[in-house]
Amino acid sequence: MGRFRQMASDESSEGGIDISPLMDCVFILLIFFIVTTTFVDETGVEVDKPQAASSLQLEKTSILIALTAKGEVVYGGREIGISGVRPLVKRMLQREDIPVIIQADTASQSGLLVRIIDEAKLAGANKVSLASRKSKG
Repeated sequence: MGRFRQMASDESSEGGIDISPLMDCVFILLIFFIVTTTFVDETGVEVDKPQAASSLQLEKTSILIALTAKGEVVYGGREIGISGVRPLVKRMLQREDIPVIIQADTASQSGLLVRIIDEAKLAGANKVSLASRKSKG
């Protein structure tokens, strides 16, 4: 009888499931999804963009600069002012040639918008675009 009890205890110790290969697969999938995910930069402020019938979808990797109704120039959630546009665009264009997109509020001054476009062009930007909402027509 002691012999049967010994065999039963040996079988129970072998019955465990090895989950280390499963954990390896989970970590590999996690790394894959982290690496392939694209992140979209936001300006950090809410801007009421004007509507345009000719609006197009632009690239996801771009320099987003916002011009608020109060005349604030914002990048990445912080105010940079008009004097900060040229160094910012110049620094970003050193890595790769990406477009500059300006999100101007409908109540913003057009003179400030032109100055931001000029600063971006003087920094070396080849493509400067204005963000707008697609018209519903």
